[in-house]
Amino acid sequence: MQKNLALVLIPLVIALGCAKRPVLYPNEQYEQSGQKTAERNVSECLALAENAGLETNQAAEAGKRTAGGAVVGTATGAAAGALRGGAGIGALIGLTSGAIAGLFSWIFGSSEPDDVFVRYVDRCLADRGYESIGWK
Repeated sequence: MQKNLALVLIPLVIALGCAKRPVLYPNEQYEQSGQKTAERNVSECLALAENAGLETNQAAEAGKRTAGGAVVGTATGAAAGALRGGAGIGALIGLTSGAIAGLFSWIFGSSEPDDVFVRYVDRCLADRGYESIGWK
């Protein structure tokens, strides 16, 4: 059980660590402060946006894809199971595998942060003298 949990949590943590971040134009402020300080400012602005109650859409997107996979998996599993005389067990297997497939599609897919979240972080960076040229 613990090994199975680790197989799910490790990619999830990796995916969250790979969330999109602003890309800074190397203007005068960036050049003066250096990459390390600029990255710290990006992290601080991201944290301020999260503390302001703005969301990155990550949890909502994960939930939507997991639920969608579960629905499709349940229907498919029930139909396949019905052909073999076990619609209930087929639905259960489909539910589980569909939910896992949906979750992994989120983990390994790209999702965009919420527009308001992006504008908040970009404004925070601009107030500090940086220029965001996009998110990657």
